[in-house]
Amino acid sequence: MSEGAPLPLCGSQQTTMKSQDLPGPTQGQGDYEEAGERSQSSIAGELAIDLKDLSFSYPEGQPVLHALSWQVPAGSFSVLCGPTGSGKSTLLRLLKPELTPAGSVSGHMVVLGRKPNQWHQIDSAAEIGYVAQSPESQVVCDTVWHELSFGLESLGVSEQGMRRRVAGVAQFLGLESLVDRKCSELSGGELQEVAFASVLALQPRLLLLDEPTSQLDPPATKNFLHLLFRVNHELGITVVICTHEPEACLDYATSCFSLTEGRISPVNIEALRQRSKCKAKTYGRGAPLDARVEVSFHDVWFRYAKTAPDVLRGADIDIVHSSIHALVGGSGSGKTTALQIMAGVYQPQRGSAHNSLLSNQILLPQDPKALFVCDTVEEELREWQKASGYSDGRIREVARHANLDKLLQLNPYDLSGGQQQALAFSKLILCDPQLLLLDEPTKGLDPSSRLALAHDLARLADKGSTIVVATHDLPFVSRVADHVSLLFDGKVACTQTTADFFRDNLFFQPFYDGFAALWDEGDA
Repeated sequence: MSEGAPLPLCGSQQTTMKSQDLPGPTQGQGDYEEAGERSQSSIAGELAIDLKDLSFSYPEGQPVLHALSWQVPAGSFSVLCGPTGSGKSTLLRLLKPELTPAGSVSGHMVVLGRKPNQWHQIDSAAEIGYVAQSPESQVVCDTVWHELSFGLESLGVSEQGMRRRVAGVAQFLGLESLVDRKCSELSGGELQEVAFASVLALQPRLLLLDEPTSQLDPPATKNFLHLLFRVNHELGITVVICTHEPEACLDYATSCFSLTEGRISPVNIEALRQRSKCKAKTYGRGAPLDARVEVSFHDVWFRYAKTAPDVLRGADIDIVHSSIHALVGGSGSGKTTALQIMAGVYQPQRGSAHNSLLSNQILLPQDPKALFVCDTVEEELREWQKASGYSDGRIREVARHANLDKLLQLNPYDLSGGQQQALAFSKLILCDPQLLLLDEPTKGLDPSSRLALAHDLARLADKGSTIVVATHDLPFVSRVADHVSLLFDGKVACTQTTADFFRDNLFFQPFYDGFAALWDEGDA
């Protein structure tokens, strides 16, 4: 992408709010709204992040960052993008002292005016907020209320202060309806919102977010980004968001950067904005709806507990042979539940669910780490070799195709989120399944990796595999899927060919992103 000067900060030099510094743990505790009293003008010219010649390598000697220099102005909204495995998550963790990964670090690094060895753990916990890529790893309490108050309790905030802050952040983010819910009952998107709220309740001065919208549906993504803009613009909190979808942030970003091969360079926001206005050339693969049915729901009802609300309420669906079928809908609409019922993990309380391919299926969970039980990438790929009978050559072929061939001796937990996703998918594909049930398979993948996955799924469908994808990734669905089912209110609102679903659909329109551009370039 071409370079360009970053846009001026949103109001950082033009607008002055009534203000005082953000309250930290040593400044006294107050209502959540007190964070909004920070002046944008008071931080003009300051740097929230100042990196010069920063290099980092993991203990195995694998270099990740190379003489990296990066300045992020205080009060800005900065977007960081780049290929899968480029070091984005590593960089964010280096910026928060208690999350610094093991390895060799050199160069100059100052965050909020302090070097890493100058941070007290309590101050860092409060002033530098970090939202992980997988909320499952960040949410630790049984209820949403306890999760929102957990960090505050650790900082020694009084009970009254905790109640004020939890109430304030819940109201600010519109999470009042979730406060009394059990975290185990929340969807992936709802968990992401709770993880963000728990960090925001600490009233940080800097927010680091690693792929925070990867599990959100398009409306929820827009709402979340608008809330981030409010957090940035109204509360004066510096925002750094790491994402593979910078196009979604264009209405709010003050600057955009790309991390490639260990170095950071500016990205021309206007060029991204112009690309995002493009439209799809074609929709879907075009497989017929009247082929042999392999998986079917008839009047399926399901709830997770007797007292819990119904997740599915009379759902009907047919998945036909050798097709790619996408399940779309808002967070909590029942997409993951539907996949798990198809896989036989759960049985419907009412109605019937049929799967003719039950004996030869795989289920990719939303969190790929749920599949990892071995010490190295290579051992993960070999785990089912004896049972499934695939060869060493096949392992090498799959690893090379997924760009894992140089990472075979790494621990799976040392991989980036996108690399973990690629490993989980590769591990399952080695078993040569006839039915693939995939829950958010593009989460954490860059445009090139999403394109490779799209071609893989198309090849598998052409060879006779049946594929069901539960996803919020509408650009991916619009190019890859044969059929789309929209889940709403526990039911299947419609099932259509992909072309029919997106044609003249006002509310479900895929934005034009890097993946869409690569796909259309290949079709040109």
